[in-house]
Amino acid sequence: MSLPISADPNAPIIVWFRQDLRLSDHEALTAACESDSPVIPLYVWDISGKSRELGSASRWWLHHSLAALSKDLDGHGSRLVIKRGEPLAILRDIIKETGARSVFWSRRYDAAERDIDATIKSALKDEGINAKSFAGHLLREPWTVRSKSDTPLKVFTPFWRAHSANLEPGDPLPVPKIPAAMTNVQSLTLDDLDLLPRKPDWSAGFTPVWAPGEAGARERLNQFLENVHAYGDLRNRPDIEGTSRLSPHLRFGEISPRQVWHAAMKHPQSEGRRVFLSEIGWREFSYNLLFYNPDIGRENIQEKFDAFPWREDNAALKAWQRGETGYPIVDAGMRQLWQTGWMHNRLRMIVGSFLVKHLLLDWRAGESWFWDTLVDADPASNTASWQWIAGTGADAAPYFRVFNPMTQGEKFDPNGEFVRRYCPEISDIPVKTIHKPWESGPLSLRQANITLGETYPNPIVDHAFGRQRALDAFQSLKKAS
Repeated sequence: MSLPISADPNAPIIVWFRQDLRLSDHEALTAACESDSPVIPLYVWDISGKSRELGSASRWWLHHSLAALSKDLDGHGSRLVIKRGEPLAILRDIIKETGARSVFWSRRYDAAERDIDATIKSALKDEGINAKSFAGHLLREPWTVRSKSDTPLKVFTPFWRAHSANLEPGDPLPVPKIPAAMTNVQSLTLDDLDLLPRKPDWSAGFTPVWAPGEAGARERLNQFLENVHAYGDLRNRPDIEGTSRLSPHLRFGEISPRQVWHAAMKHPQSEGRRVFLSEIGWREFSYNLLFYNPDIGRENIQEKFDAFPWREDNAALKAWQRGETGYPIVDAGMRQLWQTGWMHNRLRMIVGSFLVKHLLLDWRAGESWFWDTLVDADPASNTASWQWIAGTGADAAPYFRVFNPMTQGEKFDPNGEFVRRYCPEISDIPVKTIHKPWESGPLSLRQANITLGETYPNPIVDHAFGRQRALDAFQSLKKAS
């Protein structure tokens, strides 16, 4: 039985915000505003349990991003309606309350969320509601980039070649003229969603680093592009501010990849610009993998790894999570993650390799920790990157490639400045041994006020032993297959 829907052509349109928390270059919002109908901007905190629950750090970001979106809408005379519950039930309630005839939203690509959206679209259409989805989270939809034989592309280079061939993203849309708010629609307050940590509040280090929201995303992009020409040289240096740090803004849709692309293309052609745009390509590729491998967060893409002899070692996992492995570059990266909700990409590779190879722990344990602690925990990039470093993915680093944490630290943090920032207890160790403090002589350790095993841990696994154990495990897998 259909709900009573107003026949008024000016009946309201609900714009359902999810991971598209911006007003500019928002196709669903623009389409709604161009209809001359009242527009109800809506955010629903989904408690249905049908999709993966956001991690703690992402919830912190979401709170502040919604606050920014709400303020931006207020500035245009509109209002963000906040609800908590099962989305279809919430939409039906608002439709009944307001006589809305349409619901617009931006598409999502995780399998569970696609199923949710398909079910809602079908149900609303059966009830006489115009339910319509729009693009906006990617440069190109996953199903539009395929091989010449019309199959999904599983390796980045041919994917990016096909994706970028004749790529001309349309111009980003400006902020539309948003109709005045419908003040009669009931709404929760943002605090009612209880997204922020309270006891304890572990987010103190986030605020000085991040400015969630559309304005913060634009400012971050503009600052980065001033030096985009140097990106190719600086992007692997955690001790230097050389990356864009746009990932959480893109994850929550505070800026669109189309906006990033066009802004970058306004700068002179350079190797740095090319490499930066290829990083946008990796994001697109990760969503391509997610779309065609819906279980990518749980199942190895390469099924042969289903028999891999992962270890169970809770003590080692805890040491890794806390940044207490005894390898300074690993520990500094893990502490940066805990303190700021973010980690430099080079360090993500180093700490990921250490977990799955030196410690021989299942990549899913690392993915789960990152999901909870990263402000940019993305359903595509997080899972695809972990499968890449573990060697289990489609376009994966070979499993036998084991990063040496000492040489990685010496190469990418040559003066030890990053390690000193996040591991202050060893800050007085000389540059020569900052990445391998156990090679410091007793005098140097004493002068630095360090007692290995007490003030800073000894390595929890010997590098040579851990590397060989990983290679032996891989060989056993090959013999079994």
